[in-house]
Amino acid sequence: MGPVDYVIIAAIVLIVGSASAYIIKAKKSGRKCIGCPDSASCSASSKSASSCGGNCASCKGCSHS
Repeated sequence: MGPVDYVIIAAIVLIVGSASAYIIKAKKSGRKCIGCPDSASCSASSKSASSCGGNCASCKGCSHS
């Protein structure tokens, strides 16, 4: 194994570690859907169809009424 292989392995470990840290941090901060852009602003207790109630497939944005 040459030095280039070690650099590639280190880069992959860094990318996977960064992604894992982001997911853990987002979950600890209370986000239900990490991929949903509105998940931080939607209330988890809201029952409206447009809220991010933890179901990423139904996330269509929040109604700010």
